[in-house]
Amino acid sequence: MQLRGLVDASAAIAATNRRLVKIEVLSGFLAQLRGDEIDIAVAFLSGEPRQGKVGIGYKLMQQATAPAAHAPSLTLLETDAALTSIAATRGSLAKAGVVAALLEKATQAEQQFLIRLLTGELRQGALEGIMVEGVASAARINAERLRRAVMLAGNLAAASRAALEHGEAALTAFDVQLFRPVQPMLAQSAEDAAHALGELGDAAFEYKLDGARIQVHRDGDAVRVFTRALNDVTLAVPEVVEAALSLPVRNVILDGEVLALRQDRRPHPFQVTMRRFGRKLDVALMRGSLPLTPFFFDALYLDGGSLLDEPQSRRFQALADMAPEFLIPNLHTADAETAAMFVKQAIAAGHEGVMAKALNAPYAAGARGQSWLKIKQARTLDLVILAAEWGSGRRKGWLSNLHLGARDPVNGGFAMLGKTFKGLTDEMLVWQTAELLKHEVSRDSWTVYVEPRLVAEIAFNEIQTSPHYPSGLALRFARIKRYRSDKTPEQSDTFQTVQALAGVAATSPTPP
Repeated sequence: MQLRGLVDASAAIAATNRRLVKIEVLSGFLAQLRGDEIDIAVAFLSGEPRQGKVGIGYKLMQQATAPAAHAPSLTLLETDAALTSIAATRGSLAKAGVVAALLEKATQAEQQFLIRLLTGELRQGALEGIMVEGVASAARINAERLRRAVMLAGNLAAASRAALEHGEAALTAFDVQLFRPVQPMLAQSAEDAAHALGELGDAAFEYKLDGARIQVHRDGDAVRVFTRALNDVTLAVPEVVEAALSLPVRNVILDGEVLALRQDRRPHPFQVTMRRFGRKLDVALMRGSLPLTPFFFDALYLDGGSLLDEPQSRRFQALADMAPEFLIPNLHTADAETAAMFVKQAIAAGHEGVMAKALNAPYAAGARGQSWLKIKQARTLDLVILAAEWGSGRRKGWLSNLHLGARDPVNGGFAMLGKTFKGLTDEMLVWQTAELLKHEVSRDSWTVYVEPRLVAEIAFNEIQTSPHYPSGLALRFARIKRYRSDKTPEQSDTFQTVQALAGVAATSPTPP
């Protein structure tokens, strides 16, 4: 299969917001694939190559420009092999050369697709939910059956290939197994405790910890620990291994969080906890200076049997019976006032908020359903727009991804705190494109740089340290709430305010 076929399918998916049309396009394209082409196409259309992040940023991509080919020739297999070579190449100049060699074999449309894929900007609407339905349609099987196989496999491509090559019967191989991580269940958002109770009725509430999501598998004396992304981090977290081995069970799969706590038992920021997951660490030394504490909130498997289809109340009781010392702080109530006090208690203790869970819900691995609702206290800052990047897919032709800056009265100018395209309505896209172009000062292939005139209210969950910006800080999960036409840039929030919120010493950003 040529890459051109996939690029055409991607363009057709991006050109519509109709779910059924997207599924029809996917189904028609995927039905033509064989062998490794299936794995490659599923990964590409989901927005991430099989090789994961290959170390390509905008700066390197600008060094790797190449004239487009006049006619398509690249196949999916050749493209995948080239990405493997890119991932293995060290040094920015050498990597740019390998990228350029790939791009010069690609047509203009193929180049644009590859650039977005390599830089993580491919947002065409073929997310996992749509992909599962497209594969199911192509394989002529039940989508729910495939969705469950994907959950248990922890791998969309593997389950998709089995379905497309061998039909629904092949999916019986995908069942919960020790040491094969299951995709974690995810949550939707609720405004407050009353809203959550209105959705769920009588519910279980738990602290929402801002740590590292972990899934722990134990079989006898063997323990492995996996991250939210299903990566094996066992060697980095001996505290979790010891906790699992202390439990009075033969085999078990647990879902939870691990985080670093201060001496007063308040949590360190997420970024501090993540220092324990670096690639090259002296684990014993790090454990002494930054110990980790595991908390568990679900049991997926126990002593030879799956608990996935058991109700939340049954799973949590099994967890409480086996691991009371590692149990997440929790509450069972149908009273909104009691639940609201529990939310305040969690936030006062330094945590993100709480999770509300339906008592009768099974564990929907990999799904973001209404059975789990997160209640968090979002913070906001009034920041200035410094630049905007052109959108792709259904946002093509509009300025979308916004560069956010905090005013720096000490050093002058604005300190960049990251980017976001989240929270924008179609009306906002139209308005901000027209307004930003009025204030354009320069541009490159992707970005329009503007005079710092527009102020926007930005909601975010946390401020974290970042090596990517001269300010050294970035907003985590930033999203646009509204534009502040009532505020001038001189009335926007300062970088020193951001530093105070982050709990770091007040300094000026490092000059670029």
